[in-house]
Amino acid sequence: MALFRSAFESPVVEHGWRRTVISIAVITATLLEIIDVTIVNVSLPNIQGNFGVGVDLGAWVVTAYLIANVVVIPLNPWFAARFGRRQYFFGSIVLFTCASLMCGLSNSLGQLVFWRLIQGLGGGGLIATSQAILRDTYGIKEQGKAQGVFAMGVIVGPALGPVIGGWITDNWNWHWIFFINIPIGIIAATLIWNFLRNPSEGRYLKLDWIGLILMCIGLGSLQFVLENGQQYDWFDDARIRWFTFFSAAGLASFVWWTLRSTIPIVDLRVLRLRQVAAGSILGAVIGVSLYGSIIILPQYLINSLGFTATLSGATVMVRAGAVLAFTPITAFLVGRGLVDPRLQAFVGFCLLALSNWMLGGITTPVSDFHSLVFPLIISGLGLAQIFVPLSVAVMGSVSDADVPATAAFYNLSRQIGGSLAAAILITMLVRGFTVHQTELAGSQNFSRYPTSRFVLAQGGPTNRATMEKLRLLVSAQSAVESYADTSRWVAIITIGLSPLVLLLKRPRIGMVMAE
Repeated sequence: MALFRSAFESPVVEHGWRRTVISIAVITATLLEIIDVTIVNVSLPNIQGNFGVGVDLGAWVVTAYLIANVVVIPLNPWFAARFGRRQYFFGSIVLFTCASLMCGLSNSLGQLVFWRLIQGLGGGGLIATSQAILRDTYGIKEQGKAQGVFAMGVIVGPALGPVIGGWITDNWNWHWIFFINIPIGIIAATLIWNFLRNPSEGRYLKLDWIGLILMCIGLGSLQFVLENGQQYDWFDDARIRWFTFFSAAGLASFVWWTLRSTIPIVDLRVLRLRQVAAGSILGAVIGVSLYGSIIILPQYLINSLGFTATLSGATVMVRAGAVLAFTPITAFLVGRGLVDPRLQAFVGFCLLALSNWMLGGITTPVSDFHSLVFPLIISGLGLAQIFVPLSVAVMGSVSDADVPATAAFYNLSRQIGGSLAAAILITMLVRGFTVHQTELAGSQNFSRYPTSRFVLAQGGPTNRATMEKLRLLVSAQSAVESYADTSRWVAIITIGLSPLVLLLKRPRIGMVMAE
């Protein structure tokens, strides 16, 4: 057992008030990055209006950030080894904070897109590094607590973004969605610099420039396709076809080159570990469910039910509240080794699928806040059952040397899963709307009593205002049915991939504790 401890225990485990301070700093930095992704989406219409640009150009405010973010995540282990993890994490926070200031001061769309790209470079260094820091700070014995703390930021963050973004946009202006990052970033950077210890000091490493270029081409092109596919009508557009080719060719070449490189910039070796490979796939499923509902649900609440931005944010926060309530319980059970984490994760995926199916069933034009509360609580309970056990099963099963690469792949998969969910669900929403509208419009004739009664009550078929009302009614119902379809598909995807938890091994945390 001593051998297991020496191989898996971190040399920088903290206790007492130092661990508390580091945890606060790390989770603050995590929230800073995750909230920023969703907060900008809410304010994007205002930004487009302020600069007088269309949706296609305005979308680059989001796309530029995500491309930089996705490219940097797998590079985290190399940067941490080259400069030292404390220095790299501190530098990422400073870069993110300074770029936030410049984003807020931007006077043109070009400036804003450039500084969003820089901000994404800083943000990409926060998430995976945060998880690795918490894993080492708490040690293998207390991985339940460590991943519970991390879950607070990763799961609650996306729900806080729309709330904060809506409030700022309604009461101030879009510049403040960036300015609020500044004091938070300063506090987090100060705490990290003064309290975080390095597991090892930085050392000189050669940079594999060819591998870096190939990875940037592959991941950057993939993110572009996922973010803009629907807007450009997917493969009917030459840009999407070309970027799809660049993505496939770049990633394939990157894998081929990296496996033969003597100085690989990304450690693909960890993907040979069953825990890491299966955990990365399941991380993508979490991304689909977590970010998918964050994208679709607010649109339904605001566009179909007429919710205000504040009420829509409060509705989404119901799930975040459930996550906050149930995550400590899950962390306790995992940390004590009382329940097999694989079983917890499987139950969580089932609950998540159930909640999405329930949401699909109650997605109607007359639903209200109260009807949505129970499914969202079930969703929060499911996420609490998934994230901590899955993170413990993945992060608690690798040695210290493999922690940075494992955290990078695990978080990259969740990020790509979220982008994939956005691309697929928005496409389904748009095309489903067209299908439902065609079907509903074709069925509206005077042989159907509800239709004839509505038309006659509104002034008759010769009244143009009446027929316009009927058209709007059909359009509204088509949108609602499309929202319901997306919820059901998220449920099907979630339950269909849930058996992958069987590929995981039970982490040996309980064995260490029993020693």
